[in-house]
Amino acid sequence: MSTLMQGKKIVVMGVANSRSIAWGCAKALEENGAEVIYTYQNDRMKKSLTRTVGEDKSMIACDVADDDNVTKAFEEIHEKHGNIDGVIHAIAFADKETLEGGVLNTKRDGYRMAQDISAYSLIAVSRAASRIMNEGGSIATLTYFGSTRAIPNYNMMGVAKAALESSVRYLARDLGPQKIRVNSISAGAMKTLAVTGIKEHSKLLQLSRDLTVDGNEVTLEEIGNVATFLMSPLSTGVTGDVIYVDKGVHLS
Repeated sequence: MSTLMQGKKIVVMGVANSRSIAWGCAKALEENGAEVIYTYQNDRMKKSLTRTVGEDKSMIACDVADDDNVTKAFEEIHEKHGNIDGVIHAIAFADKETLEGGVLNTKRDGYRMAQDISAYSLIAVSRAASRIMNEGGSIATLTYFGSTRAIPNYNMMGVAKAALESSVRYLARDLGPQKIRVNSISAGAMKTLAVTGIKEHSKLLQLSRDLTVDGNEVTLEEIGNVATFLMSPLSTGVTGDVIYVDKGVHLS
């Protein structure tokens, strides 16, 4: 085990199961000595989280659709663990109709929900987390290059990810005086629960594999290692950035 993150407390939001990118981040952080605090949306998600991370981990309820709930969650984290050193935000959602209908057919409610959960939640989380974060802290979110390219069937989620990446830049500026960094990881397509919600996701995964520079898809471990770097003191000069961890897919 590395001691790179020894003594650091990192909140990881969005672990759904063992194939979640958030889980890859959490594992890498723990392997480098960090204390990881997990959040979950509801009791159903808590059961899935417990099966993945084990019953001995610290788990706090946090529904990012409710600002008061977000505030309460980080107050509870502070009460139980004291100040934190970082947050991994790996949360996004759009309903099936909105995902499959194309941007042209997106309804107002579907647009609002996708933006609320996938983009605004980072703002709410950053506001609450920054109140209990040590100087030199770090916030990182997960994005995808459908934010800058019109990826088939990614639809409204690409629009939401574009808003998320813009939010990262402005949050980095807002939190800079507090010595808190904000970045995003643009991860390559992987077979996660989120990806399986996309129409014809198998074609998206194959396209991603075909476009990597070495012919192999990126792994959870590789994404987790970059997340650990962003949470660590090694990345103090990096903020407001999008770091691609997709084995060169974005070069095409």
